[in-house]
Amino acid sequence: MSQFEPNASWCQSLYEAKAAGLVLYGRALGLSHSESEDVLQETFVSLLQLDSEPEEPEHYCFRAFRNRATNYRRSLWRRVTRELESNRWFEKSRGESEAEREAMKCLAELPEEQREVIVLKIWNELTFEAIGQLFEISPNTVAGRYRYGLNKLKLCLKGKEIYERSESMGEAIAILESAPPAG
Repeated sequence: MSQFEPNASWCQSLYEAKAAGLVLYGRALGLSHSESEDVLQETFVSLLQLDSEPEEPEHYCFRAFRNRATNYRRSLWRRVTRELESNRWFEKSRGESEAEREAMKCLAELPEEQREVIVLKIWNELTFEAIGQLFEISPNTVAGRYRYGLNKLKLCLKGKEIYERSESMGEAIAILESAPPAG
């Protein structure tokens, strides 16, 4: 029996559901893609070593990932590397459109606290309450950061004709919309 076997089931499910989102979250925290993957691996190795499943595994996982990512970013060498990496905040892909590049550029220019909330809310589908627990702030503060960040994205993208067209309806559909305040 492996030392990880008792926890393998819940950890595997959590990994399958959240790994890609955590890598993107690591990018929002300023890590390169490979650094995000390293932190992800360290996080799940530590989760597998727990004696039992945490009460809220998803929250525990995000908190552990964020703490490891923060510690990872602290060294001077990684800081220099990260600054050089900031020009390539997202990994480029061949199928990436001009609109996607513009949106990623605008997202990378947001303040970190707004960028973090947007990535956790949209790509990781966390609630404002869950994000608030993660940062130890109120859900209303999280919702405010989300709204301000989305508004800044809209302003950044305004006039760049970054929208999609619904051919069946013939209407323009905005990519970004503000969420209502939590409460």
